[in-house]
Amino acid sequence: MPEGEIAEYISLVFMAAALGMDAFSVGLGMGMQALRLKRIFLIGVTVGFFHVAMPFIGIGLGKFISTKMENFAILAGGLLLFALGAQMLFSSFNHENKQVIRPIGIGLIVFSLSVSLDSFSVGLSLGMSGVKTFLALLLFGLFSTFLTWSGLLLGRKARGLIGVYSEILGGSILCAFGLKIIFGY
Repeated sequence: MPEGEIAEYISLVFMAAALGMDAFSVGLGMGMQALRLKRIFLIGVTVGFFHVAMPFIGIGLGKFISTKMENFAILAGGLLLFALGAQMLFSSFNHENKQVIRPIGIGLIVFSLSVSLDSFSVGLSLGMSGVKTFLALLLFGLFSTFLTWSGLLLGRKARGLIGVYSEILGGSILCAFGLKIIFGY
């Protein structure tokens, strides 16, 4: 195996891990809600699917989209995560109203999409560089799925340890991560 291919494989693994860490961090915040194991499984699979679909779309459009679209995708992902976190925070103080956005149905799609928008930007870059598409998408999907599950399970455990403050902490994590995406790139 040529040295260039090995370097490409290693860089794809690191890229997949970095994208999956986003999913881990957000999963940690979301896991502080009362979630059943079946729901955690479904969230992980859905986030993994979007971490395959978004870069696939990005790779396909990579040659045709300008860098302005890349910045828009990053901004939109950050805003969605911030909105989810703010909604969690507000609902933790208002015990009368149930949460508007939960990781069920359309809420799950919004959550998964917001976590995966940064992988669209990565897909744009990869589309311009001509990497091994199947391998990249496979790694992105696997890493994001397993890291989402890890974050959700760890968040679920933290919820049991910190009790009523878990929703405030989870919302704060999502807001902070959304702000990091908006202002950190």
